[in-house]
Amino acid sequence: MTDKYASTVSLAGRILLALMFIPAGFGKLTHIGGTAGYIASGGLPFPSLLAVLAGALELFGGLALVIGFKVRWVGLAMALFTLVASMVFHPFWSVPEAQQMVTKLLFMKNISVVGGMLLISALGAGALSVDERNRQR
Repeated sequence: MTDKYASTVSLAGRILLALMFIPAGFGKLTHIGGTAGYIASGGLPFPSLLAVLAGALELFGGLALVIGFKVRWVGLAMALFTLVASMVFHPFWSVPEAQQMVTKLLFMKNISVVGGMLLISALGAGALSVDERNRQR
């Protein structure tokens, strides 16, 4: 594989992963009450605070992925966030049988995203990124 190929595919991968987070984060931040209610339904404490924190992580973490800024840390944070959210909000093992298929599909999709985030954390942003530009300075 060429460096140009790796750079381009890395950028495309970061953008595609960010597409899951940016709209979700924006939605959480513009609908704090609904997000807090959903978080409370999962039994978590401080739902309003968690709504703001989750929305900010998704929005700003997603934007950081797109531009390639601090992606090793962002990838790790997003992986942990997605893993915890999946365990709390997509517990396919404990829902009624009629809901298991969709819930398991959502859980497995999120686990796959966790894998992508861990790869980004391990491998970095690639050449077409703010991280690479800062490294060259």
